[in-house]
Amino acid sequence: MAETQIHLRISHLYKEYVSNKPVLKDINLEVKASGLVAIIGPSGTGKSTLIRCINRLVEPTKGSIDFYGKDIVTLNSSALRKVRREIGMVFQEYNLVERLTVMENILSGRLGYVSAFNAWLRRYPAADIERAYELLDLIGLHGFENQRADSLSGGQRQRVGIARSIMQSPKLLLADEPTSSLDPKTSVEIMQLLKDLGERLGIPVLVNMHDVELAKRFAVRIIGMSDGQIIYDDSPKELSDSILQKIYGGEDWLQ
Repeated sequence: MAETQIHLRISHLYKEYVSNKPVLKDINLEVKASGLVAIIGPSGTGKSTLIRCINRLVEPTKGSIDFYGKDIVTLNSSALRKVRREIGMVFQEYNLVERLTVMENILSGRLGYVSAFNAWLRRYPAADIERAYELLDLIGLHGFENQRADSLSGGQRQRVGIARSIMQSPKLLLADEPTSSLDPKTSVEIMQLLKDLGERLGIPVLVNMHDVELAKRFAVRIIGMSDGQIIYDDSPKELSDSILQKIYGGEDWLQ
């Protein structure tokens, strides 16, 4: 595959919260095409840290994160703000402004593109408002534009969070445990939405998640992490029970 087709390249990435105790250990990873990539592994193995290092919500200790030819690790604050506009982020806890409406929350995905004055007034171009209404239809919340965020169910809130991230017109979508607070039926719906939107936009979607069966159902590629390292990187079909035992340790949970 041509070099220009690589969306993201992570090289020799380390993260230490405590000196000499790395949470991420020499992570090397390339994301080359559209499609949903799931990162699985036990709690505390560094999955969320990896996702958050990509957009520098967590500062890497060393290594490089090349995103369309720019090393995110070395960017100053101004350049980082510009790059973050191209990296959508979906959070486990939704991160909505509870007192604002669904429409206002979705439009906040454009804050990086409008002036500070217009952002303060929540004044957006007509094209942005039109796009927000289109996304309302896509996420299945037509007619909810004037509902306050705090009146929504968990699944509805996550849909709004996804729409907000898509409003950024991202080249990469990150999702940090987007289904962990949701019931099984809603979890399937959210994963389907992430997959469909990624395909529709032609961008990669990188999801940190605990549910192995959901990962196998929706991902085109699975990355298995254990003890801060990548020990599996292949298709869901090749993810055998023996590999899962290496990722999670033991075998009782497989019964």
